[in-house]
Amino acid sequence: MAAPSKEDVLDRLKQVPGPDGQGNIVELGLVSDVFIADGKVFFSISVPAARAKELEPLRAAAEDAVKTIPGVSSAMVALTAEKKASATAPAPSAPAGSGEPRREPAPRVKSEVEGIGAIIAVASGKGGVGKSTTAVNLALGLKGLGLKVGVLDADIYGPSMPRLLHIGGRPKTVNGRTLVPMEAYGLKVMSIGFLVDEETPMIWRGPMVISALTQMLREVAWGELDVLIVDMPPGTGDAQLTMAQQVPLAGAVIVSTPQDLSLIDARKGWNMFKKVDVPLLGLVENMSYFVCPDCGSTHDIFGHGGAQKEAEKIGIPFLGAVPLHIDIREMSDAGTPVTVTAPDGPHAKIYGEIAEKVWNNHLARKESARGGPAIVFE
Repeated sequence: MAAPSKEDVLDRLKQVPGPDGQGNIVELGLVSDVFIADGKVFFSISVPAARAKELEPLRAAAEDAVKTIPGVSSAMVALTAEKKASATAPAPSAPAGSGEPRREPAPRVKSEVEGIGAIIAVASGKGGVGKSTTAVNLALGLKGLGLKVGVLDADIYGPSMPRLLHIGGRPKTVNGRTLVPMEAYGLKVMSIGFLVDEETPMIWRGPMVISALTQMLREVAWGELDVLIVDMPPGTGDAQLTMAQQVPLAGAVIVSTPQDLSLIDARKGWNMFKKVDVPLLGLVENMSYFVCPDCGSTHDIFGHGGAQKEAEKIGIPFLGAVPLHIDIREMSDAGTPVTVTAPDGPHAKIYGEIAEKVWNNHLARKESARGGPAIVFE
């Protein structure tokens, strides 16, 4: 059977009437770029933001239409509200002394995700600092505290969780719509990497990325979780900002290497979270030092202590220093994280201590907001 093409999808979508029954969604220009991988079809439909709930049947009709195409195994369709710049720009504030009331933009509403107690982002200002490895070992460290933990791989362009957790196959769905998370080492996991092949490039613009992230967060049967760790994309672009603004994050953990170049980018990360009022739970210094496996001597390849000094300077907790060690790299590549493979080893201990600090910092902030005492893990 021939693989479905974009033309096949668009031809079928021409059968779906527009929002008010006039024309069809293709000729009205409402359909985004269509992406096809392994028989799975991804696209979004642009609709007015105020009508998103009303037009949910339109989304469902488009999804059902595409599923009837031979060779299509599933479809991920999202409604995207794209507004013109003039419509989204906040009303200007009146100049001081003008006598006019000051108009501030309305705050964004961050709706909770049912069943999830806390959502914690693991972020970095740039790629290549070991953020995903830190995220998965942090999640396993939290699980070691007796918590129910999930992981959302939010890096659409470079998903790492399928490899880091050695998960293969495709997620099942409930009622053909809600995804069932994959599981490994007691963690519930969702990643775009489960839906497409590892070598398939995700050539998507911002709206499609945001739609996919929203679905992987809110249309997944997570069940009851104490905490969901979100492995954020590197940098501070549109996807990161959208996640920070629209997801009810309980806090963020920043990962950096010790050298100044990495710390410059890390500062951008924590400044982004500060601007959207996301608490900073702490900073991790990854690849902090190298211990020679032959002689046991320590070498500061990327410098040492830069992240700790930066944390002290800006007044956020320093969570710990993780060494550059071949065991961490080899076990991560094999999909057997060091926290699981060597739970009594020195590296698992470091990640466990970081997890305790993250959770205690979260509880302290939560109880402080309520005006009560914090209960911490000893």
